[in-house]
Amino acid sequence: MLYLVRMDVHLPHDMPAAQADDIKAREKAYSQDLQRAGKWQQLHRVVGEYANYSVFDVESHDELHAILSGLPLFPYMTMQVTPLARHPSSIR
Repeated sequence: MLYLVRMDVHLPHDMPAAQADDIKAREKAYSQDLQRAGKWQQLHRVVGEYANYSVFDVESHDELHAILSGLPLFPYMTMQVTPLARHPSSIR
């Protein structure tokens, strides 16, 4: 199952820099593991925002929920999830 997910990050302005750096480092490692496993298919930054669009390929809604809620930045994010279907005109 394919999903398009927009993630917007809202770290508190008063969060200590060391804490923010730790969360970001854990987020990077977690996301790269999921990319290597083929679950996180694409990751694109939104220009000028602390946000991204990502494409996930997972087995179920529950698996996507587990992946997203496991993100170290999850408590500081808002997300929009859109299920995707193959387009009949796509050559891929």
